[in-house]
Amino acid sequence: MDPFSLIQTVLIYAVPVLFAITLHEAAHGYIARHLGDDTAWTLGRVTLNPLRHIDPIGTILIPLALYVVTHGAFLFGYAKPVPVNFRRLRNPKRDMIWVALAGPASNFVQALLWALLLVLLIALGVETPFFRDMVRTGITVNLVVCAFNLFPLPPLDGGRILAGLLPPGQAQVTLARIEPYGFYIVMVLVMLGIIGDWWLNPLIQIGGALIKLLLSPLIALLH
Repeated sequence: MDPFSLIQTVLIYAVPVLFAITLHEAAHGYIARHLGDDTAWTLGRVTLNPLRHIDPIGTILIPLALYVVTHGAFLFGYAKPVPVNFRRLRNPKRDMIWVALAGPASNFVQALLWALLLVLLIALGVETPFFRDMVRTGITVNLVVCAFNLFPLPPLDGGRILAGLLPPGQAQVTLARIEPYGFYIVMVLVMLGIIGDWWLNPLIQIGGALIKLLLSPLIALLH
């Protein structure tokens, strides 16, 4: 890949990715504060400043290296997780679910807003490839982040949701034991294509269809 194409690609991805991770992490902290735990708020993590959420390795180096090595076929990255003290929540078991859901929900809303912007760009006749590519990237990135984080294995948000839904007992103990190895298990499943084929792709298609349904009245009006 020539340097110009690489720089252009980085710029196209930069804004959607920064918004995706910033709002995702801030949403966890905001809902946690609303439900009784102000740990993230006290540490200044409930903010739209992306610098407070960026992990130099996980947010910048790993995605960039993977893009270059795989020619864009596989991307992965992560931000610094927002600290949440679940014991300080007013109803830890129930509120854990809402705190975990907040992140993926923020990404779905962002995907919807990027899609709305795409509809408006098309309606206004804006055909600049750079902006259209950025908007489409915003939709895709947020749907991927939303779906990926909903995978039901700790430490992902889906694992927290599952822990909140399961009754106390052996299942909870098993999840707690898996959590230290969860990241590595997820990476193996990603490399084997299991998460992509059986989880990400179906959820992304469902998310895209739901966004199209929600915007269909506006699309019909503009046409």
